Amino acid sequence: MSITVRYFAAVREQLGSSETVVLADTAARTVGELHAWLVGRSAVHAAALDLSKGVRTACNQTLCTAEQALQDGDEVAFFPPVTGG
Repeated sequence: MSITVRYFAAVREQLGSSETVVLADTAARTVGELHAWLVGRSAVHAAALDLSKGVRTACNQTLCTAEQALQDGDEVAFFPPVTGG
């Protein structure tokens, strides 16, 4: 299974990358498990993907919860809360 993970705005800036591909041997069955795996990669990932800072998650361009099941080819995005005016 291959999952494309995209990072936007401040999350992208902190990680220094806009995208990564996670393969079957490290991927998880849900968005929450994927998030936990990514956070475990490094202290930088843990800080950038800190949910207590309001980081949002989308799967295939639709906001989702940690329980969202993953399938081969899915795209998961992490981004900070957005404000507008």
